[in-house]
Amino acid sequence: MVDTTDAISDIIERKILINAPRDRVWRALTSPREFGTWFGVNLSDQIFAPGLRARGLINPDVCGHDDAWFDVTVERLEPQDIFSYRWHPFALDPAVDYSKEMPTLVTFTLKDTPDKGTLLTVVESGFDKVPPHRRLEAFRMNNRGWDYQLKKVVDYVTA
Repeated sequence: MVDTTDAISDIIERKILINAPRDRVWRALTSPREFGTWFGVNLSDQIFAPGLRARGLINPDVCGHDDAWFDVTVERLEPQDIFSYRWHPFALDPAVDYSKEMPTLVTFTLKDTPDKGTLLTVVESGFDKVPPHRRLEAFRMNNRGWDYQLKKVVDYVTA
């Protein structure tokens, strides 16, 4: 990992160098099947396109829950540069209607490195809009979660 930026109350940012070409990393991020494989979510029959919602059950090994959903609305898809979506962070309780909350924005940005690799940056912002009773836990869990997920994407892309 290149950088683990100290998080502030609203933003989580991570950067990682991947020894793979940008098009390979892009495909791992924006193909729902590939994304689901490394992220640990069933996204079969889903599509990533701006304005569309993608939803699938998260593997219990990832979050410790049998009924947790990965539920996002794709915001931007600029080929091989930027992929972003909105979601409700750490939204695991099936009894809670998270749709009444403002979602955070997750943005993946890709840049070439001089050694023909890729610098992947992920930024999750908007935690200041998460309800106060959930904010700290959502931030804490996603802060740890992005370290875990970036290691998984590197392992997946370089396997």
